[in-house]
Amino acid sequence: MELRSWSGEWSNFQGDAVVLFTFEGELDKLPEEVEKLVKPFAEDADFKAKKGEILKVPVLGKPFKRIYLVGLGKREKLSSEVVREVAAKAAKRLRDDKNEKVLFVSDQNLGERALAEGVVLGTYRFDRYKSKKEEEGKKELKQVFVGGADERELLVGKILGEAQNFTRDLVNTPPNEINPETFAEVAKKLAEEYGFEVEVKDPEWVKENMPGLWAVGKGSATKPRFVHLVYRPNKGADKKVAFVGKGLTFDSGGLNIKPEQFMRTMKMDKSGACAVLGIFKALGELKKRGLAPAVEVHGFVGAAENMPDGNAYRPDDVIKMRNGKTVEVANTDAEGRITLGDVLAYASELGPDCIVDMATLTGACVVALGEYTAGIFGNDQEFVNEYLKLSKESGERMWQLPLDDELLREEIKSDVADISNLGKSRYGGAITAAMFLEEFVGEKDGKKIPWIHIDIAGPAWARKPYKWNPQSGGTGFGVRTALYFLLKEDQNS
Repeated sequence: MELRSWSGEWSNFQGDAVVLFTFEGELDKLPEEVEKLVKPFAEDADFKAKKGEILKVPVLGKPFKRIYLVGLGKREKLSSEVVREVAAKAAKRLRDDKNEKVLFVSDQNLGERALAEGVVLGTYRFDRYKSKKEEEGKKELKQVFVGGADERELLVGKILGEAQNFTRDLVNTPPNEINPETFAEVAKKLAEEYGFEVEVKDPEWVKENMPGLWAVGKGSATKPRFVHLVYRPNKGADKKVAFVGKGLTFDSGGLNIKPEQFMRTMKMDKSGACAVLGIFKALGELKKRGLAPAVEVHGFVGAAENMPDGNAYRPDDVIKMRNGKTVEVANTDAEGRITLGDVLAYASELGPDCIVDMATLTGACVVALGEYTAGIFGNDQEFVNEYLKLSKESGERMWQLPLDDELLREEIKSDVADISNLGKSRYGGAITAAMFLEEFVGEKDGKKIPWIHIDIAGPAWARKPYKWNPQSGGTGFGVRTALYFLLKEDQNS
């Protein structure tokens, strides 16, 4: 899809449609020519311009075929999240109505990045495995022009939206196609396309160097892989940022096997790892256009399948992890934290300035915060505050949960090892899981590396369409907030 600025008069636009945004209760403030065209239709449809409300009006005597009025809701509630949501709904409607070339017009500064993200995210669909495509025969939305827009911000928004869609595709790809080996191949192809450094460690290396990752994945016919991607800016960097993603390409629960209703959709347990690749997809596209941040970025993924067989790890096993700490296995379905422990230890050894991990880690976080909000934890409050602020800009909802409850920390103590991979009770499960991960974050210059853990178990998967997620399935959650952070770090360098 092409997204570009438009400097001409809207009435002279040669295309399929012109889209005009308006606020609730402000139809009379539309340009006089527009008001005359749409007023009878608006009255007949009782159009109020509520958020996301759309009115289509046929037009004669113009170089375009129709006008769409799109409601922004109440003026005082306008935000980048509203713009993104409304743009997504408008773009999907425009595509479904077979428009190919359209113009978006507004006398408001709606924010080009959010608008572009919405357009790209709202037109996403995953129909790769349908023999007869749902949209077969329909036209695609090919060109979107935005009146008076900043071209750079439009391009950044487009790239970020496309990176999230790339992540959605990976999450939605079934486990018979993406396993630890083929996931590593995706990372290699990404590196080759954009010139990143990439290192993929084979099962023998994993067995010798990442005992936790090996334990979780050794029961699968496809053994674990470790992936390390590196983006280096052309002119050097003052900061080094690490992203760690949970890469369970499928999670059966292992010997503590999941009930059927919880095993379904477990292809999404790789969402954190897919988000890491999505971040690098965006960095590659930004770099091609001279827009990439001057920040060194490392991506780490431990990819595994948690499967039950004669080689599978067991409850009561004790694993000596990469950093020397011992873990008692209380439940084989609490596997993500074990794989992440080794990867966090490895990432720490490279001495980054900060680490962000993303993982579909606990059902407890979904119980606590619902399906649309991620839990965020960290050992540096300033870092957490900055990330939370950026998540509000990106519209990826996050809520901080505590890490300082010493009574809860007692829950992961083990009688036979340093720590247990499961709390003694089910209460506070998202917090005790984060506390487990904290044990594997290392130091730099004698101080703990600033670290954030984002439990994306809820928002990584959409049960039904909402906001800029036009269909059920993988959402690509976490990609854009990470990129907002990197682009801001570039400005601060």
